[in-house]
Amino acid sequence: MQQQDTKPASTVNATVNATGLAHDWIRRAPAQGGVERIEAFFQHNGYALHRHDTYAIGRTLAGVQSFHYRRSVRNSLPGGTMVLHPDEMHDGQAGTEEGFRYRMIYVEPALFQAALGGKPLPFIEGGLSTDPRLAAATEALLQGIDRAMDPLEQDDALFDLAHALDAVSGARPLRASADFRAAQRARDYMHASLERPVTLDELAAASGRDRWSLSRDFRAFFGTSPHRYLTMRRLDAARQSMLGGMALVDAAAAAGFADQSHMTRHFVAAYGVTPSRWLRMLDPQTR
Repeated sequence: MQQQDTKPASTVNATVNATGLAHDWIRRAPAQGGVERIEAFFQHNGYALHRHDTYAIGRTLAGVQSFHYRRSVRNSLPGGTMVLHPDEMHDGQAGTEEGFRYRMIYVEPALFQAALGGKPLPFIEGGLSTDPRLAAATEALLQGIDRAMDPLEQDDALFDLAHALDAVSGARPLRASADFRAAQRARDYMHASLERPVTLDELAAASGRDRWSLSRDFRAFFGTSPHRYLTMRRLDAARQSMLGGMALVDAAAAAGFADQSHMTRHFVAAYGVTPSRWLRMLDPQTR
């Protein structure tokens, strides 16, 4: 298990209620160009085991952030960088009684693919790194969420981060038969079909690739299966509807889920909390 440079846990900055207990909270910047940025505090348990189809890249600001990842318990301390690969199961809880505070960015793999030109998605073994190249490359993206990022600044930072991840991971080349353009065509087809069921045969026809080759290539280039990718885009739409004040049952229907319970099952599997708890934790000023 990697150990990272630490600060005293007493530097945790929490909101405290009238009973003297800390409130869990999440503050988020508006999603911008395929990147979501948050800052959060948790006193005890943050998230149940879950997986999403974005990279989760962050930094613990105070306390000890513990999480299960790839069959081991990891402890993130201030000074290092967390890099969780798409579709990898993980959770999150405080490693001490003081709780933990952290910042995280969630980046669509397609953004890194655009910078890397169809190379394999970078993978950081163990989910933690003390490599100074990653610390430097994440600095701009992990700034305070109260400051909006200039679009060009964000694009430059994503380019630098993609190449830092590629260098640190030492990724091996894909097999020669992998077809990046076909995977892109399948992804575009799904974006145009969020409101209805989509079959693998449809995706194969749209991409010009056979079913199983497309399925393998899609996972290699975008970090998840076609079905999981489509489900996550529907959850993105549902979250936006909820943030706009839409009732959960209506948000589920508008995003293409069979009903509210169907959406909730996928929401918990993707984010580790229920939709109602997620809404309660969000700072109203940053919704």
